[in-house]
Amino acid sequence: MEIVNCTISDIDRIFDLYDEASKYQIEVFMEQWVGFERGLVETEIQENRQWKIIIDNQIACVFAVTFNDEIIWKEKSKQPSIYIHRISVNGKFRGRGFTNIIVDWAKDYCKTHQKEFIRMDTLGHNQKLVNYYVKCGFKHLETIKIDALEGMPAHYNGSLALFEIAV
Repeated sequence: MEIVNCTISDIDRIFDLYDEASKYQIEVFMEQWVGFERGLVETEIQENRQWKIIIDNQIACVFAVTFNDEIIWKEKSKQPSIYIHRISVNGKFRGRGFTNIIVDWAKDYCKTHQKEFIRMDTLGHNQKLVNYYVKCGFKHLETIKIDALEGMPAHYNGSLALFEIAV
């Protein structure tokens, strides 16, 4: 297993995994991601912020990172942090604990790049996922109410649970 940056040649597979994740979300939670702009993912790839976990020469999981999330995290976004977004697992590899693997990777990344926090968010009323992220080592800081936010995917509307790990 290795974690490496995605390349532009991965973009169709990334969107396949997003579609697969959305279908899985409907099955287990009756709510799903609403879709993402291709340009956003292209930019993440160009800026080396889109990652993939490779197992047996297959993309087992993808995730994106950013280093500022002011729209959601407000003043806290000034703290040196890495924000993890859009973890999407290839169904062939589901159940292998990729969130824990990503957390371990992020801790190393933070130490190397002088970041103090690993942060994530998810829909606040998905209690199963909230509990899972806590089991993965995140502290559930709070659940906030948000309205549809300009520049954010459409599913960012309602309540949002915020998570953090201090490194």
